[in-house]
Amino acid sequence: MGFSVMTVFLALGVALTASIARAEDPRVPDYIGTAVCADCHQEAYEAWQGSHHDLAWTPPDALHVLGDFDDAEFVHNGVRTTFTTEDGVFYITSDGPDGRLQKYPVHSVAGIAPLQQYLIETEPGKIQSFDVVWDIERGAWYHLYPDQDLPASDGLHWTGPYKNWGARCAECHATGYKKGYDPATRTYTSTQAEIGVGCEACHGPGEAHVSWALPGGDYDPTRWDRVGETGLTMDFAAGAEAEIQQCAACHSRREAFEEGNPLPGTPYHDAYRLSLLRDGMYHPDGQILEEVYVYGSFIQSKMYAAGVACTDCHDAHSAQRLTETNDLCTQCHSTAGNPEFPTLRLAEYDDPSHHFHEVGSEGAQCKSCHMIERDYMGIDGRRDHSFRVPRPDLTVETGAPNACNDCHTDRSAEKMAAELEARFPDSIHRGPHFAQVFARARIAPQSTAENIVALTEYLDLPGIVRASALELLHPMAGPELADRMAMALRDPDPLVRAAAVPIQRAAPAPVRVERLAPLLSDPVRSVRMAAAREFLDLNMRVVPPQTTQALGAAMSEWQSSLRAKADFPEIQIILGGVGLTMRNMPAALSAFSEAVDLDPQREEAWSIIVRIYAALGDMAAARDAVDAALVANPESVALRVLRGEILQQ
Repeated sequence: MGFSVMTVFLALGVALTASIARAEDPRVPDYIGTAVCADCHQEAYEAWQGSHHDLAWTPPDALHVLGDFDDAEFVHNGVRTTFTTEDGVFYITSDGPDGRLQKYPVHSVAGIAPLQQYLIETEPGKIQSFDVVWDIERGAWYHLYPDQDLPASDGLHWTGPYKNWGARCAECHATGYKKGYDPATRTYTSTQAEIGVGCEACHGPGEAHVSWALPGGDYDPTRWDRVGETGLTMDFAAGAEAEIQQCAACHSRREAFEEGNPLPGTPYHDAYRLSLLRDGMYHPDGQILEEVYVYGSFIQSKMYAAGVACTDCHDAHSAQRLTETNDLCTQCHSTAGNPEFPTLRLAEYDDPSHHFHEVGSEGAQCKSCHMIERDYMGIDGRRDHSFRVPRPDLTVETGAPNACNDCHTDRSAEKMAAELEARFPDSIHRGPHFAQVFARARIAPQSTAENIVALTEYLDLPGIVRASALELLHPMAGPELADRMAMALRDPDPLVRAAAVPIQRAAPAPVRVERLAPLLSDPVRSVRMAAAREFLDLNMRVVPPQTTQALGAAMSEWQSSLRAKADFPEIQIILGGVGLTMRNMPAALSAFSEAVDLDPQREEAWSIIVRIYAALGDMAAARDAVDAALVANPESVALRVLRGEILQQ
């Protein structure tokens, strides 16, 4: 394809001459669209076409819709869903927000393989992810949550807040996405530069780059804000860490700070709070359990510590692995090694002397032993990127799974541990592991406190492990622990610094201020916000005047991040907690009420509403609230007990 000046002209929206008007202040470039990038970057564009990124979000046309819409039916818990086509428009008829069958045109399509999900606009701007999806390989409809029987009144129903596409999914399926939620009207006016993950989703908006690239162009770097020497906001030449953080923006389980895509190139911890190795999300040894994606696993690995980047194994544009064979691993793990990673142990790995399986078999694949696979969304297999050595001995002690027993289900973990010990008698991969502490801490944290503290102080452990250990200490914090953990506030890893902050809540107020004040100006936003939260309950008289400006700025960042998620019931509960901390009962009631309006199953919010009314002496309102709570949660024992308490007052 030749260089299309007309395409560039239309993308820039200006005449390509030296007379282009300059803005007085530098500005962030505009998005111009993937088609413009293709004019120069044809090879990358062709690799990207048809990729999971390209097809992450597509229009509902015959080219992209793969499901059976030829009067197909699917019945789940008595609800009969039908899939039809009329005049080229695809329709889904199913139970709507009021529980009655409604016919909806398909708004758009999410994904391509191994499953395809369909999106429905239930009211203007409100797009929901439908729970009955298409299995590409089997050619059949199936329900994502077959064991759940969710009435339309449940927050987890497909029409509820947790299945809202704009709030929960769209930012990682679009380029230049902004949610546009109005909490006053509970409406969405979302926008994006384009649906699908295009070039600019990773490289940044291309307006300035095109100006730089044009023959005889007039690129002026002072005109643009946050761009590098080629006019892009993301510089992939900056090294492995920058690349990993850019990919992690979507390939991680995290809380976002903004209401859409941060500008590509934004450091990860300035845009997100990463979920740590929590019970229910990860096994005690850090293996994937819930759908946590990749980043939280990868930063546990020795490969991450050695500087391995995503594109060492994956093509940047097709997003496919560079090869599907063991050659992917032996480019480094072999007798030849790899000069880019000089600390590698040189040995023969792709050989029965190492893997003890028949050559070419599934068991002989590196990924089978070192990257266990788990299915999410029913059929979507995803591999653990912590690249661990199988530890059946830890299975015996902690219950965490291991790759050996994933295949050899007829043998006990004890037998597999003995087998590995016999085959690798000199292995260094046995002995103490943080999993042993985490497993006990999840059952009896108080009795494990000293061992948890030891993990936080063991600097050879990955930062996410040490941060997770600090998080386990939060409920146990006292003045002595706050003193001991003060050093973690200066740790080089922002995950550790942020996780260490809440422990200082147990320190005397002047000491807390002294320790946390420097973090209000930390270079990382997630740390600044963590510090700001711990000033909420303090009297401003203990805050030095020289700290107030930094405190105000950090508090503003935190408030902004909460506003960006005003459509999340869980965020409204946090806002309610802030109101309680500030003794602002009207604000607390408003936030908790919004939480139960968004999700009537939030029993904890209902309970607090009832108790606030009771504390204010408005027993009639307390009774009305607990009755409304029981209508939404008729099986709740806790709410019935609370109702009994209220009726006795």
